[in-house]
Parts: sequence; C-alpha cells; structure tokens
Amino acid sequence: MADKPHLNLIFTGHVDHGKSTLVGRLLYDTGALSENDLRKLKEEAEKVGKATFEFAFAMDQLKEERERGVTIDIAHKDFHTQKYYFTIIDAPGHKDFVKNMITGASQADAAVLVCSAKDGVQAQTIEHAFLLKVLGVQQFIFAINKMDAVNFDSAKYEETKNALHTKLKPMGYPVDKIATIPVSAYTGDNVAKRSEKMAFYTGPTFIEALDALNIPKKATDKPLHLPIQEVFTITGQGTVPVGRVESGIMKPNQKVIIMPEGSIGEVKSIEMHHQQLEQAVPGDNVGFALKGIDKKSIRRGSVVGEPANPPTVVEEFTAQIVVLNHPTAIGKNYTPVFHLHTAQVACAITEILEKKDPKTGQTMQKNPDFLKTGDVAIVKIKPSRAISCEKYSEYPALGRFAMRDMGQTVAAGIILDVVPRKA
Repeated sequence: MADKPHLNLIFTGHVDHGKSTLVGRLLYDTGALSENDLRKLKEEAEKVGKATFEFAFAMDQLKEERERGVTIDIAHKDFHTQKYYFTIIDAPGHKDFVKNMITGASQADAAVLVCSAKDGVQAQTIEHAFLLKVLGVQQFIFAINKMDAVNFDSAKYEETKNALHTKLKPMGYPVDKIATIPVSAYTGDNVAKRSEKMAFYTGPTFIEALDALNIPKKATDKPLHLPIQEVFTITGQGTVPVGRVESGIMKPNQKVIIMPEGSIGEVKSIEMHHQQLEQAVPGDNVGFALKGIDKKSIRRGSVVGEPANPPTVVEEFTAQIVVLNHPTAIGKNYTPVFHLHTAQVACAITEILEKKDPKTGQTMQKNPDFLKTGDVAIVKIKPSRAISCEKYSEYPALGRFAMRDMGQTVAAGIILDVVPRKA
C-alpha cells in the first residue's frame, strides 16, 4: 500500500461549507472509514443532536468539538486512491484557528478549497484562498459542495463557480486549469461516483481530480536540511533529536553540522517507526542518535546540515507577508514571535518596503508607515538571535513562517531573500 506516491492534502474553506463532511465521505468512499466506524459515528452524532454530521465526526474527534459541531484541532487521516496515498491535514475554518491552517498549509502538497453552492463565496473562502497562495501551495481542487441543498441545479453551480473564479483569478490562480467540481459530500454525488443528478457536469469526479494531481519532486538532490522538533537524551544512545528531513539525504556514519550553533558531530543511527533506516529522505520524520554533540548544543529550531554546505544562518531577511488579524496596526520595529519551521524567535520588522494589492499582487504603495489587517507587504526583518532559515524559492519548508503576538497569529509569509550572517 504505502509504496504508492504520497501527497499531503489540506482542506480549507468557510466553516459551514462542509469540509469535514467531504473529508468523512472521502474516507468512507475509499474504504479508510469502515461501515462499522460510520455506524458508531452516526449513533454518536444523533446523541448530540447533530444527525447529519456523522461524516464530519470522522475528523472531529475531540469531544468538545463534537458537542459544538465545529472543527478545532488539525487531525491527520490517511486514505488511498488508485494512484496515490494521501494524508489529510484538516484545517479548521474558524477565525482563531487560522494558525492551524498556516501550519497545515506549510506541509501541504495540494489544497482543496470547499465552497457551498447554497451559501456561495464567503469572506473566509477568499481569505483561505489567499493564504494558500501566499504560503506557496501550488496545486488546487475547488469543490462546489452542498449541491443536494440546491437540488443539483446547474445554474447554482455555474453561479458559484464563476463567483469563485472571478475572485481568485486576480490572485494568480490559474482558474481555467483547476478542477471545479460540483459535489454533495453528504449524499456522495461526484465524490467517488459520477452523479446521475448532475449530467450537466462532464469533468472529473473528486477522486479522479485527486489522481490527476502531480507528485512534488523530492529535494534529494539538494544539501541536507533537517529542522529539529525535539531533543531527547536516551540512555545508551545519548543525544537523540527528532525532526523531518526537508531536503537532502541523511545516512548513518555521516558527519553533520548543527546550525546556528555550529557544532559538528556524527549520525550514529536513524530510526523511523521503531525501525532502523539505511537512509532518511525528504518527508521522513526520524529520530537519530548523534555522536559528539551534547544536548546543550542542539535544540528545537536548530537545523541539521552538511559541514561542506551548511544551512544558512541569517543576519536579516526580506519577506512577503499577509497581515491576518492585528487589533491596531503594524509599524516599524514591531517585534512579534516568528514561527519559522520549528524555530520560535522574536524578530523585528525593520523596514516596510511596499504594500501590494491582495487582489492583483501589484505594488500599491512604496514605504508605507504601517500595515493593517488584510494588507500584503514586502518587509525587512531582523531576528533577535541567530537563526537558520532559507529562501522560500530554494527550500520551501525553511522559508515559510507565521508571526504570533497576543496569543494569536497576526501575519504569515514567505522569505524572498536572506542576508547571511558573517562567520
């Protein structure tokens, strides 16, 4: 099974447009959710008075969420199609949960944007679409959901599709090339099986559209970059960091350098799912024992690389950001906490170079004094301490970030350029 190529898929869109139901339906139709599982979920849905929510329940496993009928946490679920093996990153639709969406989008190979034919395009639909673009997601499927609620009417589908395309085209979405599929997640029409009720639609079913996605090229030809998530000290093994290989290949007995600390050591062994690996490649979440490196010289946010081609340590960087929600305004010297790959570091905005039109991406204003919610800008940023990160165009996973302040995500962005720190 798992030798099929793997893709991470994120579902986004307005909170009430049926994302979770579509995910549940997909899991059920591909056999990842059994009849038995579904029956249990149905009973539980009825218990809390949410009779049509059983598919959504497949994703919303926290009890609190079930009672409120909303999605909070990011749940991971796997399913297989004819061609691929997918992991679903479920991104919540609520405003406070945009942070989770950013985390999710940064791992996604493709995104499904769900829009209800009943309610049409909402502000949140557009916000999510814009975020996906700013965060560098490259492949999309548009699902026009709840067709059952509009009696499978072709005019309603066309209207919703046109409204969505009109809003998304100026953002740089190649709308004519993106499958825009009328579906009913609840009844299953056009998800796995072609719908007899929608003969007007001749494009792919949802699952066919998934199989038409492309596999992103694995960056095995680039130098090793592995951001550290956690560091353990294990008796008999010493220092054992855990993280996901983002580029390059890691092998036992390989010499590695830890940045920004600059310490050099050797990989003794690599383990994934309790099995020893001969090598770890991009996408692998691994634990590895290090020789010659103590726990003090490596931490969450450090990046493991090759001594001959070490990860960049930056003095400052230029980035494109989108301001998601800030109660007042962001000006020069604003210093929120940046979540950059696995690192968390306070960084100051030293210059606001330009403001862009979120609808077209054109320059709107040079050197504005401040930014407010909804603004897209190019800014210069200076970290408060040494940190390793890269240009988004070269190493996507090490060039994306979220900015957090006052317990919320205030902005997100990608690194356009870096000024390396002088050794």
